Amino acid sequence: PVSSTLYGSRFLMGEVGGSVTHQCFYSTTPANKHDRKYWCKIARSGVCYTVISTTGYTSKDHAGRVSLEDIPQNGTFAVTMTELKKNDTGTYRCGIGTTNRDLYVSLNLTVLADASDLGPTKLVRGELHGSVTILCPPGDTHSVKRFWCKLGRNGCALIANTDGYVGKSYQGRIFITLQESSGAFKILINDLKKEDSGLYRCGTGRLSSWDSQQVVALQVTAASTLPKRPKFLSGTVGGSLSFKCHQDPKGNYEKKYLCRWTAARCSPLADTDGFVHESYKGRIQIASSDQESGTYTVVMRRLREEDAGWYWCGAKSGHTEHTSSVKLRIQKEACSSQDPETSTLVKPTLPSSPAAHSTPAQRSIMGLTYTAGTVTESTSTLLPAAAPRTSVTPPGEIYHERSSGESRLLPVVLPALILLIFITITVLALTKINLQKETGEGRSTAGNLEAAPIPSALNPVKKQTMEETPSPEKVQG
Repeated sequence: PVSSTLYGSRFLMGEVGGSVTHQCFYSTTPANKHDRKYWCKIARSGVCYTVISTTGYTSKDHAGRVSLEDIPQNGTFAVTMTELKKNDTGTYRCGIGTTNRDLYVSLNLTVLADASDLGPTKLVRGELHGSVTILCPPGDTHSVKRFWCKLGRNGCALIANTDGYVGKSYQGRIFITLQESSGAFKILINDLKKEDSGLYRCGTGRLSSWDSQQVVALQVTAASTLPKRPKFLSGTVGGSLSFKCHQDPKGNYEKKYLCRWTAARCSPLADTDGFVHESYKGRIQIASSDQESGTYTVVMRRLREEDAGWYWCGAKSGHTEHTSSVKLRIQKEACSSQDPETSTLVKPTLPSSPAAHSTPAQRSIMGLTYTAGTVTESTSTLLPAAAPRTSVTPPGEIYHERSSGESRLLPVVLPALILLIFITITVLALTKINLQKETGEGRSTAGNLEAAPIPSALNPVKKQTMEETPSPEKVQG
């Protein structure tokens, strides 16, 4: 909301005589851990006067009713103000640095005669590319609507709700599920990104309502021990595919499952207890599970076009769930089964074929050169009896025509091309000699030189020599 390395709630509410606790969250860098932490109040002049800091200072007006606790290993420090007064209302800063103008986040404290206590901010941590589970309070049991939003300068921006809305950057990776017994609900997020760090609210009913809302600080740590997994998979109609799901090998999971994601919901398809959704029976199964490596394998058979979409792997342990997502793209033909979002269509061509051209990136596999491109233009001009034609040909047809037709014509056409080049060079050489002869004769006439008679029996080589070497009489003249 304010900084990539420091953030906290943007507002606090308390009542006269009561207390409030504010938490500031920061990245656990060495500088942040050991630097001064402070809490100050902004005066009308714009100066922020220190209320309390980790140097041991406490202002006289707040002596005995303010405390600051820093927990460097967790990247957080908390300020608690007790015995609140009406004039405690105002704008405060919690920050890090030697002065009160260094790294900070501002917030507004409102002290009312009577106010509802929202409770402390809940801290949730997750690894980069990993997943988190956030438990939210039951709230209004009469309302079926649940939401998750991110706090910022202009309020709380909606990310997802149980009406089916999901923000663009969260497509395929957020799931809101209700708890059957308590009425509480869970927010599951996977494929965590650095920009996911920040302050959030989860609640029931209207987004603007103050009732039953939990403030959550989400921290995404850069260091990740998770293996890299493909985010996209491709298959063909009628074909099969398998992929591995990962979870913490040290975790004790009571159930592992696969579900299909759509609009912030995930419908169960199969699990390790033997359950398989009716529409997927005989087509999907969890084939094997390796507890040591923390993986289990999902196999899908007889793929259909409608199977395309987002799928979630999940492993449940109590209220916590480890999840990951993958998007499946289904193509009608095997030749174009690769996902355009992750790869370029690969088309095989002969290495030296002059009749095809595409992008220059190539690699040779088993005697064939696979050229990256989306459309290959093929012009057949090798057969003399056939008229030139231009066609866009599927990869399979291109390979068949060139391997059977062009490979037989190549030994015949290549010598013919060499002979044509040789004849062209010879004609050009003779033309140049004739031009030089005509130029020499013109110069002799202009200089009033008399050419000696040349016997007709001389061959062309001797004639050229006599023209280039003048007689003594010509030199004297």
